[in-house]
This record gives sequence, C-alpha cells and structure tokens, in this order.
Amino acid sequence: MIVKIMTTLTKEDKISVITQHLKTVDYALYHLELDLIEAEATATPDTENISVINNRIDALNTKRSALAAEKVKVEAE
Repeated sequence: MIVKIMTTLTKEDKISVITQHLKTVDYALYHLELDLIEAEATATPDTENISVINNRIDALNTKRSALAAEKVKVEAE
C-alpha cells in the first residue's frame, strides 16, 4: 500500500532534502568500496565478507536509484 504524504515543503526544499539523502548514500557507497578494496587486498580474502559487502553495495545502489527517481519526479512538479 502506498501512502501519499502531504507536506508544506517547497519544491526547492524537497530537492535539497533528496540531494542530502543522495549524498549520504554516496558517502556510504564510497565507504563500502574502500571496505571491498581492503577485503580483497588480504593474502586470503574472506569470500563471505566480500559477498556481504557486495550485497550492501547492491542495496545502496537500489536506494540511490529510488532517490534519483524521486528527485526527477519532484523536479518535474
């Protein structure tokens, strides 16, 4: 079920909030990319840990796509 949220924020306010969320996701993605580099740089990489990091990267990319789509929608309002 999708619930429509009513807000008094301006279009610019909404875009600013979405942009802040995107930046937060970008920081988290970069952090995970560094984690992945470190995990793969060991003499015997832990494949389970690498898999977990890759899954977290995939999840964040999905969130980033959703936020980007919302930003496009708001910009078109």
